[in-house]
Amino acid sequence: MKLMESVPNFSEGRRKEIVEEIIDVIGGFDNVWILDHSMDKDHNRSVVTLVGEPESLISCLFEMAKKAAELIDLRVHRGEHPRMGATDVIPLVPVKDMKMEECVMYSKKLGEKIGNELNIPVYLYEQSATRKERKNLSNIRKGEFEGFFEKIKREDWKPDFGPAEVHPTAGVIAVGAREFLIAYNVNLSTNDVEVANKIARAVRYISGGFRYVKAIGVDLKERGIVQVSMNLTNFKKTPIFRVFEVIKREAARYGVNVVGSELIGLIPQKALVDVADFYLQMENLEPSKIIENRIMEVMER
Repeated sequence: MKLMESVPNFSEGRRKEIVEEIIDVIGGFDNVWILDHSMDKDHNRSVVTLVGEPESLISCLFEMAKKAAELIDLRVHRGEHPRMGATDVIPLVPVKDMKMEECVMYSKKLGEKIGNELNIPVYLYEQSATRKERKNLSNIRKGEFEGFFEKIKREDWKPDFGPAEVHPTAGVIAVGAREFLIAYNVNLSTNDVEVANKIARAVRYISGGFRYVKAIGVDLKERGIVQVSMNLTNFKKTPIFRVFEVIKREAARYGVNVVGSELIGLIPQKALVDVADFYLQMENLEPSKIIENRIMEVMER
């Protein structure tokens, strides 16, 4: 069976009952499995990780987007994370026996269905992008929900699918095919969000940092600290440990310590093996040295 992953982001991280209604949709589909989900009150955002047979998966994603549009009203939504849609973004990632070109095809199929049947404007991004300026999700999201009502009137921001006007409550959606992404955040021992913003500028590609890092500073008001919130779009070329070390050194410039870090969603094992290899300086650490992997290899023979 071919398998494709998706990590849809929903603009609701405070009302558990709403998020559960959206997640409950998954139970109605065969050959679709939920791997993980998380809610964040400060970001006011939820992230769900799914994997499934491609046709079943995109049918499930459509129904989840439909449910989110019914339950989430962006006119009253406030949170630290930038957003433009009730379902903000739907990435498709090749997992097993899938080529990126197939994910692109499925992203267009899903985007067209959302645009035509839900009347929500859809923008294709990353590998699915139809215009250079739409490849980067942050370019599409710029201006957020409130700014899109004027933005969408411009010829260069006409959506790929759906009406050329923002859905009044559900906003717009980005759909696209991409490689595996690690959502990784580093927390700092200060409540000064400008420190987080300065460090985010130091590590993100768009302002001169690492090629495969997107980053923003976030104020975690409930915890009285700030955070450098990141998407690592290619952990093989920009590993986690390298980004973490730069953040730690940049924080020290401002008399601030790193007090923790967190994952949103899942992470490939190799990314963690690379971290262990760097910090432990082991000469022969590889996946086959991990006992669970070795057991699986023996059992599969």
